[in-house]
Amino acid sequence: MELIKEMLMSSLLTLVVALVVTLVFEPVFIPWLRKLKFGQEIREEGPKWHQKKSGTPTMGGIMFIVAMAIAILVTTVIFAMNGNFNTTYARCIVLFVISLGFGVIGFVDDYIKVVKKRNLGLTAPQKFIMQVVLAAIYIAVLYFIGELDTAIKIPFTSIEWIMPIWLYIPFVMFVVVGVVNAVNLTDGLDGLASSITTIVGIFFMLVSYIVFKEYGVTVFSAALIGGLIGFLWYNKYPAKVFMGDTGSLFLGASVALMAIDLKMPIHLILIGFVYFMETLSVIMQTAYFKYTKKKYGEGRRIFKMSPIHHHFEMCGWKEKKIVAVFTLVTVITCAVAYFAI
Repeated sequence: MELIKEMLMSSLLTLVVALVVTLVFEPVFIPWLRKLKFGQEIREEGPKWHQKKSGTPTMGGIMFIVAMAIAILVTTVIFAMNGNFNTTYARCIVLFVISLGFGVIGFVDDYIKVVKKRNLGLTAPQKFIMQVVLAAIYIAVLYFIGELDTAIKIPFTSIEWIMPIWLYIPFVMFVVVGVVNAVNLTDGLDGLASSITTIVGIFFMLVSYIVFKEYGVTVFSAALIGGLIGFLWYNKYPAKVFMGDTGSLFLGASVALMAIDLKMPIHLILIGFVYFMETLSVIMQTAYFKYTKKKYGEGRRIFKMSPIHHHFEMCGWKEKKIVAVFTLVTVITCAVAYFAI
């Protein structure tokens, strides 16, 4: 009972500290980004009305990442001083450090785009290799600290499939890299990725605390929620700052690693349904375009534009409506995922 109370207090403290740090320092950080001319260049193939967003400061994900780091550090130190440091905080730190590695990849990508003026940033193979290496490091860390568990929960059943290690390793790599890039694709409208991931974070905080008693995920997700709520104040439409690949790759890794820690990677199809649909829309659009170009001599499209949030924009939906609907869909699919446990 004492541990449950400690983890509740720890999580609430982490959330509040991350929220306050983000809200207080973001107004200082945004002008600094603007002064450094770290403005987002808007690609011409996107919706034409997005061109007015050109120059909006990017790399804002740095702020909520720093806020999370401060919150986790403060909480860990406070409880450690009381003699309560345990594997919960160690697991939380592992989640943060590996996610930070993905954030660093995003930072390098943003830096190349913004400072070096190469709008495409890192090449796809470069990003893929670095992401696979980080996913492998995560598995290795779990193995060396004795926390590697290859069990996977099957939705809507009580079955836990003990996956053979030779299959588990590439499976985890696939999940991590896939989710990281899916969240990156979702970050195309003001407040979209941050709103959806806030809901996903709330889901993981609740199930890790109430259902699984995996308190490392609880504390980490609390920090994530606090940082994102603070960031959303400046990222909502019309956005004063974008998170950039720095933020979106960090968030994608956070979501994937929390799901893996809770043995719920298959549940991600429900939890991250919007991420999944965004990615599927791009795959379908690209495949159909290439197929029709080869068969008919000209490429045809399924959607007016992909990812699918741009399709709804082209259909006349306002950004705020798309964000609201996609967030509501995430609330519903997370509720379904809860009953699938």
